[in-house]
Parts: sequence; structure tokens; C-alpha cells
Amino acid sequence: MAQDDEKTIDQLNEEADIAADYLEGLLDIADYDGDIEMGVRNNRPMVQIVADDDTDIKHLIGRNGEVVDALQQLTRLAVQQKTGERSHLIVDVDGFLKRKRQRLRDIALDAIDEVKETGEPVDLKPMNSFERKVVHDVVREEGMKSRSHGEEPRRYVTVYLKASADDAADDGADEDAGEE
Repeated sequence: MAQDDEKTIDQLNEEADIAADYLEGLLDIADYDGDIEMGVRNNRPMVQIVADDDTDIKHLIGRNGEVVDALQQLTRLAVQQKTGERSHLIVDVDGFLKRKRQRLRDIALDAIDEVKETGEPVDLKPMNSFERKVVHDVVREEGMKSRSHGEEPRRYVTVYLKASADDAADDGADEDAGEE
């Protein structure tokens, strides 16, 4: 979505409401107990499923977050069907994304330290677009450069010293920013 097409807070809250209703229906079908919390964060609608029962909630996260990723895609489609517009809705389960962001931040900071120590670029393991965006954001915050390379699903991030990568990395540092 172009910057001048930014959605209003009412539109974002409507997307969160639609998503919450959809997810409540799925939880009922699956016979899972869970509370739905919703809101808007960083100009994106966000819905979180929170439950007291750790066993059930882990099934909604899945191995490496595969289930929560699938829930997000399905929920985005449900919102798009109701609104007619593509949604950048975030679905989280029991704080999984917060923990994932912190792990990615740690990975990015380790790579930054290695680049500063050796002066050489560091390639990270392949990541999805959400993961790459988190890494790009951390690298930029730390005054370094990064760029995505490769083809999905083997697309990965390289972290560079700012001085050695200004020309090459400026073109690609944010190429994943709008994907997720």
C-alpha cells in the first residue's frame, strides 16, 4: 500500500474486529479456550490469542510458528473478503512473535558484532520476509547496512559495514519492508 493510501485508525480497528470474530469461530470449532486481544500497533491491526492452557495454545503456535503463520494468512484472507482490501494484520499466539523478534534481534546483534570485529560481511541463514524485516530494522538502528539475497524460500540477509556497503546495500536494505 502506498504511503498516501494509509488506512485510518477506524479501518484498522475494523480489520482487527473482523479478525477477532474469525479467530473466535476457529477456536470454537477446534474447541480451544482462548481470549482474543486486539488493537493497532505500528499502523497495523493486531490480534493476539491468549489462553490459560499451555497445551492447547502450543498447538496454535506449531513447530517454528508454522501454525500461527497459517492462522495469520487465513485470517488476512477472511479480512480481505469482508473489506475488499488486502490486510497487513498481525496474528500472534501467546506472545510468540515477541519472543521471535527478540531471538532475531539477538541474531542480528551477533552478526553486527562479527562484522565490526572482522570487517567482513556476514550472511545469515535463510529467513521469511517477517524475519528479514526484523533483522533489517535492527541493523539500520545500529548504523549498519544489510541486504537480502537469493530466491524464496532460501532468501537470506547479509550484514555489512556501512562504509563498505553504502552503494550496494542502499538499494536492497529495505526491499523486504513491505512484504509482511
